[in-house]
Formats: sequence, structure tokens, C-alpha cells
Amino acid sequence: MFLSVFDLFKIGIGPSSSHTMGPMTAAAMFLDDIAAQGLTPDHLRASLHGSLAFTGVGHASDRAVILGLAGERPDTVDPDQMDAIVAGITVAGRVQPPGHPGYRFVPAEDLILDRKTTLPGHPNGMVFCAWRGDELLLRRVYYSIGGGFVVAEEDLDERAKLAPVASHTPVPYPFQTASEMLRMAAASGLSLTEMKRANETVFMSPEELDARLDEVARVMNACIDRGLSQDGILPGGLKVPRRARSLHDRLIEDSRLNRPNPLLANDWLAIYAMAVNEENAAGGRVVTAPTNGAAGVIPAVMRYITKFHPEIPADAHREFLLAAAAIGGIIKHNASISGAEVGCQGEVGSASAMAAAGLAAVFGGRPEQIENAAEIALEHHLGMTCDPIGGLVQVPCIERNAFGAVKAVTAASLACKSDGLHLVPLDACIKTMRQTGIDMGDKYKETSLGGLAVSLPDC
Repeated sequence: MFLSVFDLFKIGIGPSSSHTMGPMTAAAMFLDDIAAQGLTPDHLRASLHGSLAFTGVGHASDRAVILGLAGERPDTVDPDQMDAIVAGITVAGRVQPPGHPGYRFVPAEDLILDRKTTLPGHPNGMVFCAWRGDELLLRRVYYSIGGGFVVAEEDLDERAKLAPVASHTPVPYPFQTASEMLRMAAASGLSLTEMKRANETVFMSPEELDARLDEVARVMNACIDRGLSQDGILPGGLKVPRRARSLHDRLIEDSRLNRPNPLLANDWLAIYAMAVNEENAAGGRVVTAPTNGAAGVIPAVMRYITKFHPEIPADAHREFLLAAAAIGGIIKHNASISGAEVGCQGEVGSASAMAAAGLAAVFGGRPEQIENAAEIALEHHLGMTCDPIGGLVQVPCIERNAFGAVKAVTAASLACKSDGLHLVPLDACIKTMRQTGIDMGDKYKETSLGGLAVSLPDC
């Protein structure tokens, strides 16, 4: 099994990888299907189902579909132009994607949030239809299965569901589980990141790999910086104020008083993570890590390294991201990173485990210690539900990223100060997460029908 680091770390937009990036990508795939079959429709329609229908407006799923049918893609769309594009289509009742003749599409009529009809493949289902007059030319079903991954209905067999873009090209270290990873490391004498790098360079040169890792880190850091520079109220109607900038300014001011602060590292971790997720909530440029809802954990821990560990090389982010992706790939292959499938344990829990592994690797941890760090972080997120108030990726999502970052650093520190021996293996923890997600009621899996989402009736 091989899942690239760039499958897990995708550059895109907020507020959700599964509910925003996924629908935009699915719409683009539908346009590609129309072109590939040489069809000549004059009218397009789309419907969102399951979790996408229940929380679609809060996650900007409706806007994402409109943008996708206009030919926009998550990694290239200009966040500052999205509202204008959508407004223009709403007025014109027509989309004009590049390379296509243009199609009738009236969002108020042709984009349906269907809360009554569930699709069998996954909670995040979408149906796209292309018509010419009264004739249905093409009907396609897609599923957004978390982290920006989109799978067509016919490809949603068990293998595709767990690793939809996993390459079948042989790689030197094709570990599917943490136990296999440890055995391969012991047999080869390589570190976890060395094995992951060897797998990645089957598909690209070492120079390209490093350049792309650098770009991921750059976008993550830019997201932190922008989040720390912005204030005001987040969109969506909850009137949640941005806090990262004011908290950051308070920390800077406190530092001038020259007083001891035992919680200093935790404070900075929290502020970095919140800055990212406030940007995500505002629809800004973010990196799935492994999802948008959990996008703040890994950037926060990487920035923590820069601030508190000057002895660590400036390019350590490469090793960090490779180790994190190795663990993220195992989790995705054997469980899920989708909040709609297993709850927030699959999002912030996975992100925290990945960050803990990355930090342990940068600290010089052995493979056993890296695996231990990931297990500690994931273990203490088991059972976490996904219950966003108002269907928005704001409360409790923003603060959850702060706590996920703090847990990741704690887990890495504990693991690297031990011998790597521990009672619960990571594979058992991942299996438990998957089973917990299966047992978890749907109202706790990104539908906003339970938990905190219904605790505040005015929301």
C-alpha cells in the first residue's frame, strides 16, 4: 500500500476538505466526464445527500459545487474571488467552465440539499446530472470520503474506499500497518522517514520531493501568519470572533514584562492552531492535514519546533511531514480520516497522531518511539464526536485543533523519553477507532444533529 504525502497534504481552501474541497473536486470530475464522452448537454443539476445535505450550507458545500461547475479547483481558485464568481453565476443562471460551451445552471433550482435520500456508499454523497432538454445524458454519483478524496460510485469497492489513490506501482517499503512498518524498519536498518522517502522517490526525484514538501510547509506557515494578522467576525451567522490575533498580541505584550510563564509553549501552540482554523473557517487557503477541520494541528506543531527548538535544522519540516504522512496513510488505510464516517476522532485524532509522529521523528526518535508517540496521541482522542454547531467548522472545531496540538507535543515528549515499549500497539488503537466509528450514531458524525450542535437551541 502506498499513499503519497501529497495525497494527505493537499493545498486547497476552507472550511472543509470533505464538504468544500470534495464537492468542488467532484463537480470538476463531472465536467471531465462530460468532455470525455463528447456529450452536448444544455442544463446541469446537482444534489447533495447525507452529511453534505445536513451541514452543506455551513460548510459552503453549495458554493463549492457552483465553483466546481464553473471550472474552479481547490488548489488554484482565488479565495478572494469566490464570492464574486458565485454571485455572477447566480445572476446569470449559467456556468461557463473553460473548454465547455456553457450550461444552464440556476443554483436556487438546480442545486438540491436532499436530506431525505441517503446514498449507500458513504455519508457524503453527491449526484450530478447533465440534460439536453428533457433527455438525461449523464448521471454520476460521487462520494467525498474525507481529506479531499473523491471516489466515483463504481470505484467505491473496499480497496478504493480505504485508499482511493493508493498506487499499485511497487514501492520498496509497502507497509500497510504499523507492525509491518516496524518490521521493515528493523530489517532494513532505515528510519521511518528514510523508508517513506524511498517510497516517494519511486514517483519523483528527490529534488522534486523536497521542493513540494517545502511548498506545503510554506502554505502552512503563510496560513498561520495570515490568521495572526486578521480580526473580526467569522462568516456563517454564529458571530464567532477571531481570537488568534488578540491572543498573539497579548502574548507578545506579556513577553515584555519578563515574567515566567510555565504555559508558554502551550499558549503558542494553541494560538498557531487557532490561527489556521480561523482562516479555514473564513474560507482561506489551507492545507488538508489530513483534513481541513483538523488543519491547524500539524502547522502549529511545526511552528512550535521553529520557536522553541532552534537547535533543530531549518529543513526539519521535510522529515516531519514524511513521518506524519506515513502514520496518516496507515490510519486512512485501516480506519478513516472522515468526520462523517467515524467522528472527529478521525480528524483531530488522526492529525494529533500524525503530528506526534512527525515531532518524534524530528526529535530523533526510533521507529518504535515514533509509533508509540502516534498511539499515545490517537488513544486520547478515541470516541471524539463530530458535532459542529450550526454545521460550521468553528465551534468546537477551532479550539479542538489547539488541544490536538498540545496533545501531540506531549505524546512525542513522553514517547521519546521512554524506550518505545508500550502495552497498546498503534494498530490496535486504529482498529478501535474504526470500530468506535462504526458503533457511533450518525447524529454524532458531522450531521449537526447531536452533541454540542444541539446544546445551544438559538444556534
